[in-house]
Amino acid sequence: MKVQLHKAHPWHGISIGEKSPEVITSFIEMVPSDHVKYEIDKDSGYLKVDRPQKFSNIIPALYGFVPQTYCGESVAERANEKTGRTDIQGDGDPLDICVLTERNITSGDIIVEAIPIGGFRMIDKNEADDKIIAVMAKDEIYSKWKDILDCPEPLISRLKHYFLTYKNIPGDAGALVEITETYGREEAQEVIRRSVKDYNKSFRSHLELGA
Repeated sequence: MKVQLHKAHPWHGISIGEKSPEVITSFIEMVPSDHVKYEIDKDSGYLKVDRPQKFSNIIPALYGFVPQTYCGESVAERANEKTGRTDIQGDGDPLDICVLTERNITSGDIIVEAIPIGGFRMIDKNEADDKIIAVMAKDEIYSKWKDILDCPEPLISRLKHYFLTYKNIPGDAGALVEITETYGREEAQEVIRRSVKDYNKSFRSHLELGA
């Protein structure tokens, strides 16, 4: 048995999983009870406080990212293709993911096996910032959902409202983000494949040299 003596970097040291993109590993940074926005420090791999939540918005699902993914050229190309635009770029971060589960998970900094069922094509100031929507594998309730069309509309609306408003300041007329499309399972898998391609292009050779 191979023993890991040091903590793996959540972005670079954890595998996306052999069954990707049908079943993927997700690293959870935030849970619905959090009133502070946490995110991974890209250099150290430790969870850090990004900022207190500005207002009353609370993430309505487990939220984090997919290890060994990157929103770069290929993800941006897909966003431009689907929106008819030419100015969208990747946001330079790992692919974000929301994981739905009926269980009350109260802390982040954990790994969750997830099944992608759809996503939001979100554009944040001309940057592709897709949000994959997934269900926790083996969840007795949510794992029965195979596509985003299986989800109750109020749940999808709640997720959408969070992402459309969590950066906005009351009274500011300029929207920072937009969701141009809510897509299903097949498109979510395509976005994941592209984010893996972008990751391999940007990081794989550097990681191998440092091994």
